[in-house]
Amino acid sequence: PLKPGVLLGPYRIESRIGAGGMGEVYKALDTRLQRFVAIKKLTIETTDPLQKQRFLREARAASALNHPNIVTIHDVLTQSDIDYLVMEYVAGKTLAKAIPRKGLALRELFHYAVQIADALAAAHAAGIVHRDIKPSNIMLTGEHTVKVLDFGLAKQAHRAAAKAEDSTHVSLTQTGEGVLIGSVPYMSLEQAEGKPVDARTDIFSFGAVLYEMCTGQQAFQGTSCASILVGGPSHNCSGDAAFRVGVSPTNRASRCGRSADILH
Repeated sequence: PLKPGVLLGPYRIESRIGAGGMGEVYKALDTRLQRFVAIKKLTIETTDPLQKQRFLREARAASALNHPNIVTIHDVLTQSDIDYLVMEYVAGKTLAKAIPRKGLALRELFHYAVQIADALAAAHAAGIVHRDIKPSNIMLTGEHTVKVLDFGLAKQAHRAAAKAEDSTHVSLTQTGEGVLIGSVPYMSLEQAEGKPVDARTDIFSFGAVLYEMCTGQQAFQGTSCASILVGGPSHNCSGDAAFRVGVSPTNRASRCGRSADILH
């Protein structure tokens, strides 16, 4: 871990915010512009320089996204063999922590859903797929603005950690054909099978997030990742989600723009 006061270029580490499958996140001060930023120190365990280059290339592509509901990536840097991203610092809480036990009020739900859809539509229009849309990757600011995290980063991440308190939230993010990328309770069928994915997978995951926002319950439930994947979504989804889980990618919108239009 980086200690407070450590400098990465012009960025002075202030405190550790948290950690995820792709690395540790710190609050830091940009000493040139005198503003706070978020530093994500990447923990990609690979001896393959080409794989690391692909990861950094994905991050740079995502940095081109300019949308009010997408966390901005300011820079992608390497210092002393430390690869790190410099991102917009967002003060607030995740959607995962904001959803009450019985779901969000309808007005609040639509307020957030429209912003999530707009963020996805902008990314898909730029040819970028998230692959890991879930409530914990969606930040809510004090002004009730949505900020979607980690666009373009899931594709090349090599490993991810599970939440210690809930084994059904494992993020499986190894690359390669036939390997899962994403978080099990929000995966599309094709993603769970390790097949190639595109923007339609994000739309499926967004639907699972919407269900949770409405009901306060995950659409796909189980006591473990294995029980969700082996049993199949049609056996483990709750309520009315069972009627829609088997929708083929060919019958989903190809990008999120249409979904955003409907919500608007």
